[in-house]
Amino acid sequence: MNRLNVSRQAQILRCLCEGNSMRATARLVDCSFNTVAKLLIEAGRACTKFQDKALRNLRCKRLQIDEVWGFVGAKDLNCSAEKKATGWGSAWVWTALCADSKLLATWFIGPRVRQSASHLLYDLRARLARDHSVQITTDVFGMHLKPVPSAFHA
Repeated sequence: MNRLNVSRQAQILRCLCEGNSMRATARLVDCSFNTVAKLLIEAGRACTKFQDKALRNLRCKRLQIDEVWGFVGAKDLNCSAEKKATGWGSAWVWTALCADSKLLATWFIGPRVRQSASHLLYDLRARLARDHSVQITTDVFGMHLKPVPSAFHA
């Protein structure tokens, strides 16, 4: 398998960080779309691994928890059952943002159900310093209410 040198990999990632689409990046760097896609997946995995190790013992004082809707491939109304089975359709990004530093303490992509809220809150609890209390703020979306006590008072 051909391997891009570090300089070309950095060039691709810079283009993507500047907001270029994957196709535009492939044209600008003179490589295939699949090369850009594979590098993006590889970089995402590396970033996730780094964040999982580095974002520990956090001392955030105020956290804002929310979920953001988006879609993969097509909106639910325009998505066939076959496409939905492969991951197309609605996607929710669950986030916990430090109100003071704007650090994204943790995030999770999943459906808009109580189990997703629980997953986010338990992961958040594991990232905070043990002897530390935190204020959690959220919108009026009720799925956050039940998991908070069990995640933070266990």
